[in-house]
Amino acid sequence: MAASDKLVAAARAVRERAAADYSGFKVGAALETRAGDIVTGCNVENATYGLTICAERVAVFKAISEGHREFTRIVIVADTESPTPPCGACRQILWEFGGDIEVILANLTEVKATLRMKDLLPMPFDRRLLGS
Repeated sequence: MAASDKLVAAARAVRERAAADYSGFKVGAALETRAGDIVTGCNVENATYGLTICAERVAVFKAISEGHREFTRIVIVADTESPTPPCGACRQILWEFGGDIEVILANLTEVKATLRMKDLLPMPFDRRLLGS
């Protein structure tokens, strides 16, 4: 099984663990570290919705908490016909901690799109804008 296939499979598997009791919209994410490790995340909803956290941010925060700091790509899986890209908040977090990583968008049966973060967030706000 190719590395990208393993990543897609991991995102599909973790999607099943999503806590999406309110929307029913389950998302899984699998983040690949530079060392080749896979760190997964699923969306976790809350009754207030505003406290919901997306699968992509769960994966990034989990990876950081486990000591990973360099990433190569992320797979995002949702049960949709069209590719489901990361929301704006996730794009910012992915850029901040991953830079111009590859983003693979898949559904339950196939990969729908492969992009770069620079295509999803062409004018990012990052440390370069903070001055010194």
